[in-house]
Amino acid sequence: MAKKNKNVMPQSTAGLIRYFDESEEKIKFKPEHVIAFAVLVILIEMILKFAF
Repeated sequence: MAKKNKNVMPQSTAGLIRYFDESEEKIKFKPEHVIAFAVLVILIEMILKFAF
């Protein structure tokens, strides 16, 4: 019979990954920049819809 692996993680951290520690992206956006870009796209779409 094969031995069972007895490595057990505590329940409080099981399955959780800290993504901000593992991120190695070169380009990082602040939340303010993402919101500003979304608002800009919405404004451009509204201008194009009502102007033509």
